[in-house]
Amino acid sequence: MRSKFLIALIIIIVPVIWFLSDAMADVRVKDIARINSQNEVSLIGYGLIVGLEGTGDGKGSTFTVQSLVNMLQRMGVTVPINKVKIKNVAAVAVTASLPPGTKKGSSIDCTVSSLGDATSLKGGTLLMTPMKSLSGDIFGYASGAVSIGGFNVQVDDKNKIVNNYTLVGRIPNGFHVETGFPTEDYDFKILQLTLTNPDFTTANRLKDKINEVYPGCAYPLDAATIELTIPDTLQMKSGWVEFVSRIENMTVNPDIPARVVINEKTGTIVAGENVSIAPVALAHGTITISIHSVPVISQPAPFSQGKTVETQESFINVDDEEARVISLQERTNISEVASALNAIGATPRDVIAIFQALKQAGALRAELIIL
Repeated sequence: MRSKFLIALIIIIVPVIWFLSDAMADVRVKDIARINSQNEVSLIGYGLIVGLEGTGDGKGSTFTVQSLVNMLQRMGVTVPINKVKIKNVAAVAVTASLPPGTKKGSSIDCTVSSLGDATSLKGGTLLMTPMKSLSGDIFGYASGAVSIGGFNVQVDDKNKIVNNYTLVGRIPNGFHVETGFPTEDYDFKILQLTLTNPDFTTANRLKDKINEVYPGCAYPLDAATIELTIPDTLQMKSGWVEFVSRIENMTVNPDIPARVVINEKTGTIVAGENVSIAPVALAHGTITISIHSVPVISQPAPFSQGKTVETQESFINVDDEEARVISLQERTNISEVASALNAIGATPRDVIAIFQALKQAGALRAELIIL
């Protein structure tokens, strides 16, 4: 009953998605492309969180002990390394992303993740931590109170209550930018628009859309890149910003390839609207084998000095379900396929196997992705 409900739910939902895709097909250019391939700069740092309530790293985390001793020495405090206790301190990796256009003085959220054997970062404060890029350049410093949104109460190894994950937290506005996002030297004449998901059809549609407003401005170089020539009247700093703003807010209908994505771990199936099935015959049947035992009491003969013995007698039943065969004609959408599979009583796990078999038979006209 549950599997029939799930597949019936697919049949109900898919036409709704199909309707929304027609009504809301156009998306903004800024949501599917970026100017001059500008990406965020990933930053990382190594720091110490202090002020923990006995939930910090243990003695086995020698790097935490060494880091704490080194920090104290730089502050003029000399402490023997074997005298340092770090139960209120935890070593963490600090990560953040610097969005394009970020200027000096901005504050950005950052994430802290435990590196040692701490049990919780709740209530801790991150000490000033330099944040570096892949090239080793320092872009700023992270510090502040850690928010984990959970708790970890533990009496012993067998008695504890954990709410959410307490070894990873965030520091709102904890990364303070000292060096702004690296800027490019624009000539204010030619820009490049890069699609997030390269596709020749989408690139051609986008070219046509831009040329409707700025004739002869856009020229596609490949499936991912469109070269833009800024009009003469806008080839200045203020004009360049206006031009990019207009391009980003244009809408286009991106072409979506036919895909079926399967997560075998959870039994989840997601199919795109362009998925279709070639004419094919499909059989579905199962064999169910059940084994159960019945206790049997064996009594000894009178005056035989024997003992009463309990034995087990096993019974095996085989239920060979008759295979159900259906014929799928040329399908144009996944809802009809779901309806046909529902007719033969296929469970979500069965549907996964059926899609895999259809792909091997060459009848699934879509890319099959298994997670």
